[in-house]
Amino acid sequence: MKTQTQKVSMAEKIGYSLGDGSANLIFQMMMMFQLFFYTDVFGIKATAAGMILLVARIFDAFVDPVVGILSDRTNTRWGKYRPWLLWTAIPFSVFFILAFTTPDLSERGKIIYAGITYTLLMSIYSFNNTPYASLGGVMTSDIKERTSISSIRFVTATIATFVVQGLTLPLVSKFGQGNDQRGWFLTITLFAIIGVVLLVITFFSAKERITPPVGQKTSVKQDFKDIVSSRPWKAMFILTLFLFTTLAMWGSSMSYYFNYFVDKTALFDFLQNFGLVRIEGETYGMWHTFLDAFGLIAQPDHSNVFAVGFSLFNMIGQIITLAGVILLSGFLSNIFGKRNVFLICLALTAFFTALFFVVDSTNISTIFIINCLKSLAYAPTIPLLWAMMGDVADHSEWVNHRRATGFVFAGVVFALKAGLGIGGAICGAIVDSFGFVSNTVQTENAILGIRLTSSVIPAITFFVGVIALFFYPISKKLNEHIQDDLAKRRLENN
Repeated sequence: MKTQTQKVSMAEKIGYSLGDGSANLIFQMMMMFQLFFYTDVFGIKATAAGMILLVARIFDAFVDPVVGILSDRTNTRWGKYRPWLLWTAIPFSVFFILAFTTPDLSERGKIIYAGITYTLLMSIYSFNNTPYASLGGVMTSDIKERTSISSIRFVTATIATFVVQGLTLPLVSKFGQGNDQRGWFLTITLFAIIGVVLLVITFFSAKERITPPVGQKTSVKQDFKDIVSSRPWKAMFILTLFLFTTLAMWGSSMSYYFNYFVDKTALFDFLQNFGLVRIEGETYGMWHTFLDAFGLIAQPDHSNVFAVGFSLFNMIGQIITLAGVILLSGFLSNIFGKRNVFLICLALTAFFTALFFVVDSTNISTIFIINCLKSLAYAPTIPLLWAMMGDVADHSEWVNHRRATGFVFAGVVFALKAGLGIGGAICGAIVDSFGFVSNTVQTENAILGIRLTSSVIPAITFFVGVIALFFYPISKKLNEHIQDDLAKRRLENN
């Protein structure tokens, strides 16, 4: 492979991005619905469900470094990281389906089953997503190309998020026809099949162009020493940990927020403004029938108004996010630098998140407006996280004259998954401590717990990520200097 060939075609960028579409069909499901599924569908108490998400992180502490070590030391004709996408595609889909299957077990049996299947799913997620993320770091060393790859990647990720957050509950309702367990199984199976296809396309599309320095000796001890001594890596680890803790907490809580706090009659009236309701005696056209086929029409008895309302809330948010990723992320980062854009946008995201606490349950329009503002503020940060991790891998190579892309990304994937578990556990523990009981009318105290985990608490944890960014030292100027130095080294070694 010629390291001087750093331009990446649009077809390859799109092909690579499909892998994140696959990952997000699974990741978004776990972030938005895993806790809700365990409590309201499988019948596990919120605290126990939260502990399942948290305990799995102990296993990850061993799995994630191993994945980084193995992928960095993989040598095939397809490269180091690409083959892992093919090897893990089918196991990924199988464990995804099992994690959302509901066998008829005792309460203890359900906890054990959920714990095992969730841990296995998270483990195969590491074996798939760490090499995938690492692949993005070795496709090019060109700063603008790397940001472009990340931006296109997260366009696809946002589309997948739109599908999961917008269609999951309506499809569950449609497929289940009153049997939620069957509806969840069929919906997850559909997403799993799509995920396999996307991963295979990514495998055949993407190419690796950056290789470790010639003569680099493999040393796990040195790999670990390099990242632990890396200030930018530590800043990104803390940022990722608190970022995904927040996203998981907020995502889990918003399911409860819409199901138990938002006024169903007011929500039905709001949906009527969009033509997303069925009124007895009215006749409707093909578009209405099409939406009803996907379960996106609220019924007169309000039986699915939560599903339709929450789906519309998520879909509008993702449309705003997609526009923000396409129009703002690359544009702003090229002018101000990745760190500065991330810092300001994340602070604004925290502010808008906190506003969910002050909204009345009947003020549906304001709830949607706040979500649009929050989505627009957060959108530019989405591609920057992984582009910045590629910069961290470059910084480590620049300082240490060694490259361990997989190990660098493995630590961040661990932080991501740890945040996913911690956020879900925090949400479960808080709502449980405030008296939450699934599938019943909640007390005022329980509603307060749901509102806090949907607003003030995630706003605080977002701000911890903002603080971490103040310690990230790779400015736009330093980034350009690193790229120039590394390009010279690679040319000398070829």
